[in-house]
Amino acid sequence: MVNKNRMNRVAAAMAAAALVSVAVPAASAHAAETPRIDLKVLVVDDGGSSVEAITAELRDTGVPYTRVELGSAGRPVIDAGFLSDTLDGRPRAKYQGVVLPNENPFGEGSAEMAALAAYETAYGIRQVDAYTWAHPGVGLEYTDNGGYSGQLDGTQAAVTAAGKTGPFGYLGGQVAFEDNSALVPESFGFMGKPRAGYTSYLDAPVEAGRASLVGEYAHDGRSELVVTFGYNQYQQQFRLLARGIVDWLTRGVHLGQSRSYFAVHVDDVFAPDARWSKELNCTPGDYACPGGEGKESTIRMTAADAVYAVQWQQSKGFKLDMLFNAGAGEEWKAENGGTDALTAQLVADRAKFRWMNHTYTHPFLGCVQDTTTIPWSCTKNALGTINWMSRAEISAQIRDNNNWAASKGITTDRSELVTGEHSGLKTLPQQPQDNPNLAGALADNGVKWAGSDNSREPSQRPVGAALTVPRHPMNVYYNTGTNAEMADEYNWIYTSRADGGSGVCEDNPATSTCLPEPLDVTTGYLQQIVPQEARTALRHVLANDPRPHYVHQSNLAEDRTLYPVLNQVLDTYRALYAPSAPLVNQTMKEAGVELGRRAAWDKALAEGKVSAYRIGTTVTVKAPAGVVAPVTAPTGTKKQLLLGTSDFGTPYAGTRSTWTAPELLQSAVTLRLPS
Repeated sequence: MVNKNRMNRVAAAMAAAALVSVAVPAASAHAAETPRIDLKVLVVDDGGSSVEAITAELRDTGVPYTRVELGSAGRPVIDAGFLSDTLDGRPRAKYQGVVLPNENPFGEGSAEMAALAAYETAYGIRQVDAYTWAHPGVGLEYTDNGGYSGQLDGTQAAVTAAGKTGPFGYLGGQVAFEDNSALVPESFGFMGKPRAGYTSYLDAPVEAGRASLVGEYAHDGRSELVVTFGYNQYQQQFRLLARGIVDWLTRGVHLGQSRSYFAVHVDDVFAPDARWSKELNCTPGDYACPGGEGKESTIRMTAADAVYAVQWQQSKGFKLDMLFNAGAGEEWKAENGGTDALTAQLVADRAKFRWMNHTYTHPFLGCVQDTTTIPWSCTKNALGTINWMSRAEISAQIRDNNNWAASKGITTDRSELVTGEHSGLKTLPQQPQDNPNLAGALADNGVKWAGSDNSREPSQRPVGAALTVPRHPMNVYYNTGTNAEMADEYNWIYTSRADGGSGVCEDNPATSTCLPEPLDVTTGYLQQIVPQEARTALRHVLANDPRPHYVHQSNLAEDRTLYPVLNQVLDTYRALYAPSAPLVNQTMKEAGVELGRRAAWDKALAEGKVSAYRIGTTVTVKAPAGVVAPVTAPTGTKKQLLLGTSDFGTPYAGTRSTWTAPELLQSAVTLRLPS
């Protein structure tokens, strides 16, 4: 380590010499005219995962950026003309922030680095060094002077006092580095002691106290956010810091916005779900379960499970979405003595849940299936065309469920629908198109938002006049009611044939990894599956992903397998974040609107039809008619009305943000920033 640092010192000295030669314009160069600063970020990309992660954050939150690939022979040269010009007699900075792979990726004596340094100084533009090492060139001591370099897996870092009052005030304080496997190194980095001009925002313990991992280095009229560990866009430590990196880079004024979304749909409420057979390694009652005839068993919530669901919601401050099949419940009731304590309890507590139509009896709404073969296929008529469920039958399934709910005093939004198994929508490979009768049936019932499976269709798309809302499936199986059943089915799917599994993981190594050995069925679910599934769900939450998650009513029954996962997601999130950044528990309609707005915004950006800039304390945003713009600005920002102003946006994570459009008789959004 010492020899490595000595070599690094030589490199640092050479880099420092190059930067000393940068010609910095006089501070008064543009004093006569307040410059225009375009709300766009310049990303200089070396192909590394750290720059890729920051780029993903910009893209996924709606922040426009220009990407320059360092390794591309045809890339533009970064010079004064590339960075700035004059527009309508006013000096213009084309980028409000700069993301570099490190403090100087161009090499010693680079004219491009000199141009960037001059630009940043002249216009007050900030720079992020996506991943560099601890050395005086970035305001830190070498690691052999009270620091550390090496593996960071499991490191317990913390936001400093300066970080809490600065760009990372939305965090609760702790930033734990992931350590998901003892066999695989996941993080590497450097921790250095701050020198003059460096303010640490994130640090961690070392032998000689604490040393920095993220901080601001102010020097020569410039500001750099220095990150001294490597990461990718999926790792939790980056996801926690991503918002603050963008807010620091843009001084809290930028296009785009971010939230932490989490909604959980519970499908098949009132209906029973079929049970997995540990003996047959399939689900009796399913056509693809040979030998299962006469061995069917079902899982269904009880009244006690319904009471517990209410109590759990109240204790966690979180509301579940109940997706119900009333007709399936009525059938169960008729087959079980004509009484149903579960339905009575849920109806009594109807105001304590959100409700959504899941069709009346949960039939398959696509083609008429031939289940005599595995996999099933679509039947065809004498003319060779596919037999489809009719528009009238689909419409009745939607209408009858809504009417039943209304008769029980259950409030639903009739514009929302999730069909059983997402049926009616295309199901590859057997049904490569939507049921042509589906769109009409949706229109007949006023359905505007149709749930789809994110694992099959991650993008929103139209179905007639409706739009899909992709939902994340949670790896808590519909056909299991106990922890042991969950672990057993998990073993069947994810272990090799030699270990008694299906071998699917061996046959599909690109999409699935075999377990090194089967899980203990008595402890495997809580000790291994729950943490893994909670991490996956939390990753979606931290990535500004509004797509809801879905499970099944069976997961609220018997061992109540869902709650340990949800508890870990909610408890972990609330420990990591300050109250200023609460979880946003949207309805499916709200998620659909959000996805639709993002698609329109991304299209407008890609087509170059958005203009946004800041002149002093005034921000102007112009977008095509009908396209609303996501904007983030500091607390105290006002929106210009035709007469007077109003408070801009809603508070979240220490700033204010919203989707916004020009007011009546206005052609642009105009914001007044606090002085």
